[in-house]
Amino acid sequence: MATDTPTYLPGLPDRLFDAYLFDLDGTVTLGDALLPTAGETIVRLRGQGRRTLFLSNNPTRTAAEYAARLSRLGLPTPAEDVINSSLVMVDFLRREMPGARLLVVGEASLCAELAAAGFELADEAAGVDAESVDAVIASFDRDFTYRKLQAAFDAIRGGARFFATNGDRFCPTPDGGQPDAAAVIAAIEACTNTRVEAVVGKPSPIMAAAALARLALSPERCLMVGDRLEDGRVVWAERRHGRRPDADRGDERGRSECIEHSADLRGAAAERSTCEVRRWLSGSTWCGCSS
Repeated sequence: MATDTPTYLPGLPDRLFDAYLFDLDGTVTLGDALLPTAGETIVRLRGQGRRTLFLSNNPTRTAAEYAARLSRLGLPTPAEDVINSSLVMVDFLRREMPGARLLVVGEASLCAELAAAGFELADEAAGVDAESVDAVIASFDRDFTYRKLQAAFDAIRGGARFFATNGDRFCPTPDGGQPDAAAVIAAIEACTNTRVEAVVGKPSPIMAAAALARLALSPERCLMVGDRLEDGRVVWAERRHGRRPDADRGDERGRSECIEHSADLRGAAAERSTCEVRRWLSGSTWCGCSS
């Protein structure tokens, strides 16, 4: 149960938050396996009555599919405890451009979610009337082709707006990684001489707002554990320094601090990472603490 002040314990860890937000790919899982001690850490947090919410920038699976995978791996998880970038994109477009006609440079899962939400999708394979497209949506797309790039180019030159699910440079995989949405965004930006208007995935305040709304908690009640994996023995607490015009883009624009394994989040390192997650979750450059 949530309390008005953080809980301090006599042993390790010395501070517990009401909710823990975990990135998935490269933090909790790699491929179709849990990373070492990730499952045990989450089980122990849940046993202390703490909420766990899973965030993913990867739009190639639905929230329900991610929840099913976690459950299959021994972490029973309802779909409502997973938020991914496609889900956030649907909500964003419902507010920003309800009923829009979209050209999606992305994979089938994202297209299906947008279509199910009532958006009309242009079919680049059948030819696109560029002036009929309201927005281009760039995403992780392992079938990215020159034809798709041409369709996006024509649509944006014809007046379409430009959004993206996420700005990750690569997606972690067991064999190293795959080029992610940043490569698609860069190609479209380069040929159209435009910049993407909004990227809805982490570290965007758009996804932060979605997470806080799902948890019904204030930022200081939450700790984010992010996707800076080195060797399976450490995790990274993402440190986001305020909202800059380019803050939603590549990973190097958000600093990271390596801290001890999640079972040992404590002391000054935990306090500093807490300060940074407050800044990210609130979209502010100042969180009101002394860190």
